[in-house]
Amino acid sequence: MVSTFTSQGLIRTLMTFTQKLGRAAAATEARLTKLLDELAPPEQTSSRLAAAIRHAVLGGGKRFRPFLVIESAALFGICEDEALNTAAALECLHCYSLAHDDLPAMDNDTMRRGQPTVWHAYDEWTAILAGDGLLTFAFEILAQPETHADAAIRLALIGELASASGARGMVGGQALDLEAEKIDESGAATLQSIRSLQSMKTGALIRFACASGPILAGARAADCERMKSFGDVLGFAFQIADDLLDVEGTPEEVGKAVAKDADAGKATLVSLMGLEAARLQLAELEREAIALLKPFGAQGVTLAQAASFVVNRRN
Repeated sequence: MVSTFTSQGLIRTLMTFTQKLGRAAAATEARLTKLLDELAPPEQTSSRLAAAIRHAVLGGGKRFRPFLVIESAALFGICEDEALNTAAALECLHCYSLAHDDLPAMDNDTMRRGQPTVWHAYDEWTAILAGDGLLTFAFEILAQPETHADAAIRLALIGELASASGARGMVGGQALDLEAEKIDESGAATLQSIRSLQSMKTGALIRFACASGPILAGARAADCERMKSFGDVLGFAFQIADDLLDVEGTPEEVGKAVAKDADAGKATLVSLMGLEAARLQLAELEREAIALLKPFGAQGVTLAQAASFVVNRRN
């Protein structure tokens, strides 16, 4: 495993977890703004579409997935600047999914990250096209030589993100979620079925974020698999925490409507497990995630803190 001690590395060591998360968010925001200006200048497309794309992707969110890209890369000696294009590409794809998930035909949400959703701020067709633009833009970013000098590494990133975001990943999970809105009396919605659904819908992009570090570093296949396992556990915890927030959180905390799952009678991990069991499961997942990082020693501390952050988050 590559390890370098630089001034940047010293700064990172002295920062708190919250500061690191904020730093990654600011760096991602700056890179997204730069990429949008360079690769999708407003004068070369519909001004309405350009504005909607920027509304979807800029000025909000914790940027947790880009943070995971940056930290998983740091684990293998890749500096922040060398990981930022991958982080930005993933965030573009994530924001596309949010723009589409919020549509009336999907989750029908009007608030996201404390501001109007894209379709609510503009209209449905603009939100659909903004999402389409961000989806394709993500792969355009990954294909840029600036993302990595080695074309084979860029191709590996493209392949992994395509798999994570398509019918076998996020999109497939969203389809299953919309097909299984209610728990029926036959018990068709089981913990395993909901777990599999969420592993696709929520977990796939988190797995990609965690695996992107060793991919960027050209690390061993075993390291990639370990980081994917970490991402899978983290994604599971993220979804349980999200379900708990839907039950216990407020719109001000969460930045979007809450209690929608219960109102719709939707099967969730929390509705099947119960609140106390869900909290116990979260604690177990935190331990499991931290155990997966043990081979990395002190270098894995920030990602271990990320697991604790997910378990205890309130927004």
